[in-house]
Amino acid sequence: MSLLTVSDLNVNYGDTRVLWDIAFEIEEGQFVSLVGANGAGKTTFLRTVVGLVPAVSGRIDFDGVDVTTVPVEARIRAGLSMVPEGRRLFKGMTVLNNILIGAYFRKDRQGVLEDEEKVFGYFPELEKLRNRTAGDLSGGEQQMCAIGRALMARPRLLLVDEMSLGLAPVIVERLAEVLARINTEQGMSVILVEQDVEIALELSSRGYVIDNGRIVMTGQSSELLADPKIREAYMGLV
Repeated sequence: MSLLTVSDLNVNYGDTRVLWDIAFEIEEGQFVSLVGANGAGKTTFLRTVVGLVPAVSGRIDFDGVDVTTVPVEARIRAGLSMVPEGRRLFKGMTVLNNILIGAYFRKDRQGVLEDEEKVFGYFPELEKLRNRTAGDLSGGEQQMCAIGRALMARPRLLLVDEMSLGLAPVIVERLAEVLARINTEQGMSVILVEQDVEIALELSSRGYVIDNGRIVMTGQSSELLADPKIREAYMGLV
């Protein structure tokens, strides 16, 4: 059963159309990637799904409910959580407090404590830094903190925007491993938006390719990864 269904979605920035008739679907427990060049509309799509950017037309259904015009807070409560591009941490606050902000709308104190333990289980590096201010972390540590914060909302669908941006390959591999574990161990659905097409398609089971605000290709990730057009256009391979 589809957890998220996006139909005929159109989005503007001012008078300029940036997303055109987007159709997108992810099932419960599925890992899906959205790939494309910089400026193709990937981030705008995620921001629209979570409610930060309004849709001009079309429909967004989450767990069978139309959330197209529902406020961000209600979408978070329903089970959507986003790791934004650039991390966007409160750099003067500690790692722990940044992580706990993700549980802001929750009232189940015991559950919050259990999820805090899970986050530090995924990222033991962060537990040693829990009282350090986020601004003193490396880029990779900040990305771990941002993922941990999103997990504290206990989402059913995790939206991850440009996980690898500005990070060393060894750190990207570490983050990719954790996302795969979250997907398999918790059965959490994940949408990964990435410029690094190879990483995204290797992690996901299904992929969508977006170009100039339009979905131009979709299919099983393994098939897209082997497609000569994808390899040449987005991976520099022939």
